[in-house]
Amino acid sequence: MLIGIPKEILSNETRVAATPEIVKKLIAANHTVNIEKNAGDSSFISDEEFQKVGATIKESTNEIYQSDIIFKVNPPNNEELEMIKEGSSLITFFQIKDQVELLNKYVDKKITLFSMNHVPRTTLAQNMDALSSQSNIAGYKAAIIGASYISKYMPLLMTAAGTIQPAKVLILGAGVAGLAAIATAKRLGAQVFAFDVRPVVKEQVESLGAKFVEVETDNADDGVGDGGYAKETSDEYKKKQSELIAQTIAKMDLVISTALIPERPAPILITKEMVENMKPGSAIMDLAAANGGNCEITKQDEVINHNGITIDGIVNIPGTMPTHATSLYAKNLNNLFSYLYKEENEELNMEDEIVNGSMLFNKGDVNNDIVKKFMDKG
Repeated sequence: MLIGIPKEILSNETRVAATPEIVKKLIAANHTVNIEKNAGDSSFISDEEFQKVGATIKESTNEIYQSDIIFKVNPPNNEELEMIKEGSSLITFFQIKDQVELLNKYVDKKITLFSMNHVPRTTLAQNMDALSSQSNIAGYKAAIIGASYISKYMPLLMTAAGTIQPAKVLILGAGVAGLAAIATAKRLGAQVFAFDVRPVVKEQVESLGAKFVEVETDNADDGVGDGGYAKETSDEYKKKQSELIAQTIAKMDLVISTALIPERPAPILITKEMVENMKPGSAIMDLAAANGGNCEITKQDEVINHNGITIDGIVNIPGTMPTHATSLYAKNLNNLFSYLYKEENEELNMEDEIVNGSMLFNKGDVNNDIVKKFMDKG
């Protein structure tokens, strides 16, 4: 199979969809790999390193898109889609709600599209779970960046001038990113608190040394959705949640928000009023900025100062660590590809949970209910 790996063109994107290690495996499996010139530069991978393991470097972007299958980090824009060969396949991150205007092009060009966002969260698919690998980086790095914004030390310090109390950090959302942020903030010596609508994560939070902040409710499963993801909660729960977060956030030095609902705008957990009640010199790291943000006044891909509070809405936090972000993503993608295409000419098994779950289009035919819903809306 001819595999094409283009240079990512999204602003501030530093990742690439393959590494020399993965290319070597693909070549060993009798695939041909074409990589666009300088595709790995921002991940500190030279063209020569790719060539040493058997890849062919191409200067023409259009030639890359004439491959049988394309490996990407970000979904193609309109110009890139125009270049993709009809009937080819694509594996990439793909959030349906952000690509509505281009969905018909996948039908027109009879593309088979696999989304890294929609790989099922099952034991068998763990090594394909790129959302988790990138979220882990985002949570870790958010704690590091956040610590640099606040106006005080993170750890407890005993000095000749007296004792300095540790910073207080609140993590909103205890998924993969949230748990990584908790662990990192604890290692930095902070006093850490965490909130999540799913009571089931309390044990994980406490095992990392954080205090779980929870809403008192009669319905313990109010925020638990399919596959263990968070879901939208009741109005009564939201009211209690807002009151609890408002009380807690006013005491914090750093807030890291990570709350997301798949294919929905991020829930607003931090209002402008809550921000204005925080202590000057505090900071908010909004890891949900790409989906609108958990903070009411977050500005996507900007760092702003509001009344002495720093609010970071930078979207591609994993891209600030391109070496490991690329390495992990490339492994996840290759694991999915190797699972999908065990034999080059073998028909895809549509009864398989991983195949069916990650596939949004099958040779242009819609294979996902959410895609169908958006397309029906026009």
